[in-house]
Amino acid sequence: MRGLAAVLAFVCFAAAAFDQGVSLKSLPAEARETLERIKAGGPFPYRQDGRVFGNREGLLPKQKRGYYREYTVRTPGARDRGARRIVAGQGGEYYYTDDHYRSFRRIRE
Repeated sequence: MRGLAAVLAFVCFAAAAFDQGVSLKSLPAEARETLERIKAGGPFPYRQDGRVFGNREGLLPKQKRGYYREYTVRTPGARDRGARRIVAGQGGEYYYTDDHYRSFRRIRE
């Protein structure tokens, strides 16, 4: 039962963070730069950028496979891609995560 309670607490926390959203101007400069690249169609610095995001975590609204694409948000000082991403939906919505898909906030422009 404790495991179920922990999962429910996590889901409630994630849903609250998702519902709040995040304003464009409160994002890190690197995230705003990535969003500009997405809207311009590139170029993208990472070969993984633009790949389908499967939403396996189920934290974004349910959509058909291929609806979401993911893009890396550069993390200064990181030796790899880091944990920050923007996920773009085909409907023009954008989501930001800074913890490698454990939570998402919809970007309010």
